[in-house]
Amino acid sequence: MNLLWTFNDLVEATGGRPFGQTVAGVSGISIDSRTLRPGDAFFAIRGDQFDGHDFATAAIKAGAALLVVAEGKLPALGRLTVPMIVVPDVLAALEKAGAAARARTRAKIIAVTGSAGKTSTKEALRHVLSAVGKVHAADKSFNNHWGVPLTLARTPEDCDYAVFEIGMNHPGEIRPLAKLVRPHIAIITVIAEAHLGFFKNMDEIARAKAEIFEGIEPGGYAILNRDDPRSKLLGKLARDAGVAHVVGFGENPRAHFRLLACTLHGDNSAIVAKIGGNEISARIGAPGRHVVQNTLAVLGAAYIAGANLDKVTPALATLTAERGRGKRHLLPHPEGVIALIDESYNANPTSMRAALELLGATPINGSGRRIAVLGDMLELGEHSAEFHAGLAEVVIRTGTDMIFLAGPEMSALADALPAGFPVEHRATTEELSGLLTDAVRPGDAIMIKSSMRMGFSRLVDALVNHFPAQARTKRV
Repeated sequence: MNLLWTFNDLVEATGGRPFGQTVAGVSGISIDSRTLRPGDAFFAIRGDQFDGHDFATAAIKAGAALLVVAEGKLPALGRLTVPMIVVPDVLAALEKAGAAARARTRAKIIAVTGSAGKTSTKEALRHVLSAVGKVHAADKSFNNHWGVPLTLARTPEDCDYAVFEIGMNHPGEIRPLAKLVRPHIAIITVIAEAHLGFFKNMDEIARAKAEIFEGIEPGGYAILNRDDPRSKLLGKLARDAGVAHVVGFGENPRAHFRLLACTLHGDNSAIVAKIGGNEISARIGAPGRHVVQNTLAVLGAAYIAGANLDKVTPALATLTAERGRGKRHLLPHPEGVIALIDESYNANPTSMRAALELLGATPINGSGRRIAVLGDMLELGEHSAEFHAGLAEVVIRTGTDMIFLAGPEMSALADALPAGFPVEHRATTEELSGLLTDAVRPGDAIMIKSSMRMGFSRLVDALVNHFPAQARTKRV
């Protein structure tokens, strides 16, 4: 077993005290008994809905090497024979372990935030940097008050690069996480309308994202989107926070990491970019103009981190989209193939427009149609109707042939579409499922997107399951 933490080091890192038996160490950190691997330390965090202490027995059955538990819960757990570390507060202990892991690593630390594209950018960094070294990065979208310290605590001492995603939906949430991560390089992908219902305006969103600057290490870098209207504000906020180097990416002539040329295809993109004074050409395996934009930040971060771009750049060709973030399926039909684009993870007006552009660039076959399946964009507050109706322009411009809508907010888009446009609007996600399955036909390209709470991943699963076991993930 490769030890991530020795027992004594973890006791010291958490500030806890050992209880019962001891163990040489642990190979991983877990807060979920369902995904725990043998040899992990199980931190029994108390969340909003569940208390990890209630799953201590399940964690032991799954192979936990030790438990980290709260002092107040010890009387109920003391009869368990597995080694334990007892602490006043388990989440605070996880944060301490994260801080200790950050202190001992020599890795180049990169943090990513923004209103859209955080996870895809993090995964792209993981992918390309793996061509030049050992990379540690967050699982899934572990970007909140427990996900960030968990990812930090899992950081191997000997990794070369570590990539963290930091999210928020209210002011003040990024600051403590950024100070915990202490990145050498911080990327802000884009400022968009996500969570606008919790803010007065877009500038407030930018200021909340700018909290990441407060954690950047002395001599570090902020990488900003120079094509974003709020890049000037972000640049000022970065300098005010004492960031030593503020650089930009995009098509803007003043961008340090600049896009010179771009050709978009249905399943990939070809770019020419200027990175570090050198002109490079690359093929990006994941399609979409928004992917191209964030790839500039990825290449810029790799360059700043000292990675060999001659090895990093070719790795872009094998980059693929993740589930819910542009992952593509070819669904077999007795008379042909249906292309499915899974954008179901989340949505805001900016990412919705990008997904519709992606659908517009996707080829169709024969008599196939481009079909958009869209659900409510949530947390937009008083601006909701305006932003939903505003999607009508991009729906028409990108050549969408038919649209399925679900949720009360999407009624604004249904009303804004031209008379006679083929649209089906239902109140709930469930009402769309059978309707959609019956409507698709060979040659169609379908894109599915909504805010996460709408549960549109169920529509993706319904389509994939409807077209039997041959259904497989491929490029289209």
